[in-house]
Amino acid sequence: MTTRRKFLTTAGVGGAAALATPGIVRSQAPIKWRLQTYSGPPLGAHVIKPQIEAFNKAANGEMEIELFYADQLVPTNELFRALQNGTLDAVQSDDATMASPADVADFGGYFPFSTRYSLDLPVLFQRYGLNQIWQEAYDEIENVEWLGAGAWDPLHIFTVDRPIRSVKDMAGLRVFGVPTAGRFLARYGLIPVTVPWEDVEVALQTGELDGVAWCGFTEAYEVGWADICKYALLNNVTGAWCGSYFANSESWAKVPPHLQELFKITMDQSHYYRQVWYWGGEADLRVNGDKLELTTIPAEEWEGVVADSASFWDELAAKNERAAKVVEIFKKYQQVMEKAGVPYRYS
Repeated sequence: MTTRRKFLTTAGVGGAAALATPGIVRSQAPIKWRLQTYSGPPLGAHVIKPQIEAFNKAANGEMEIELFYADQLVPTNELFRALQNGTLDAVQSDDATMASPADVADFGGYFPFSTRYSLDLPVLFQRYGLNQIWQEAYDEIENVEWLGAGAWDPLHIFTVDRPIRSVKDMAGLRVFGVPTAGRFLARYGLIPVTVPWEDVEVALQTGELDGVAWCGFTEAYEVGWADICKYALLNNVTGAWCGSYFANSESWAKVPPHLQELFKITMDQSHYYRQVWYWGGEADLRVNGDKLELTTIPAEEWEGVVADSASFWDELAAKNERAAKVVEIFKKYQQVMEKAGVPYRYS
C-alpha cells in the first residue's frame, strides 16, 4: 500500500510537470506589431483587414498585429519616418504618399500610363526586374525593410459639379490625389490638393475639393465618394496603383522565420483578393452603378495626353541611374505588350 502511494505521488508530480510544460509555452508573450495603412476604414476592410485577420489567426498566439487606418496614429505623409524610428512596426502604402526618401518613390502610387491592367504591375515586378530594383533601393535606407509590392485599382477622375469631356475641362479643378499622377495632371491645369483621407468627403461637400483623382470605381463607391460626386471620367491615367508593404528592420528581425514567411504568404493572399475585388468591381460599377454620369475625352485628344507622358517619363529618368532603369523597364514592357497584341493590348 505504501509502495503504491509513493508511486502515485511520484506519478502525480511528474504528470503535473508534464501538463504544466505546454502552459509555460503558451504563457510566453506574443510578438506585438502596430501596422498602419494608407487607407481609411471602409477601404481598409478590403485592402488589408482580411490579411491581418488571417495572419493573426494563423500565427496561433505567437504574434498579433494591431491594425490602424489612415492618420489614426501618424499622418499619412509621416508614415515612412514613423516606420523608420519604430513608432510603427509596419506600413502598407505607396512610396510617394508615405514620403519615402527612396529614389524609386516617384514610381509608387500611380505612374502615368505605366500599366494598362492591374495584372501588368505584378508581372513588371516578378518578371521584368522591379523586385530587384526596389530591394536594392530600400537596402540603402537604414532601418526599413521593403517586403513587396502589389496592384490596386486604375486611376479615374471623379468630379462633383464639373464634368470632364475635354482635356481643357481639367483646368482649375482642385482634386485629391496621389503625388506623381498629380504632378503629371497639373500639366493640364488640374490642381492637386492634399488633405487627410478622412477629410476628403467633407472637403467634397464643402467645395474645398472639386473631385478626386485617387482611385477607380470600386473605391469611389465603397468609400462613399460616388454619393457626392456626379461625374466619372472613363479615360484612366494608369491601370493600377502600385502599393507596398514595409517593416521596421528591428521589428522584422525579431520575427522568427516561419512567421516572416507567414506574413509574406498573407501578403500574397491580400494581393490576390484585391485583384479580384477591384477587377470585378470596376466593370460591374461602370455597367450597373447608378450614381455617376460617365464622360469621355475623345480618343484622338486623349492620345495626345498619352503621348505627353513620354516626356514626363524622361524627366523622371533623368533624376538618377535607378530611375532610368525603371523607366527603361516600363518602355521595354510596353513594347512587348504592344507587339503581343490581343488580348494583352487592344490598341
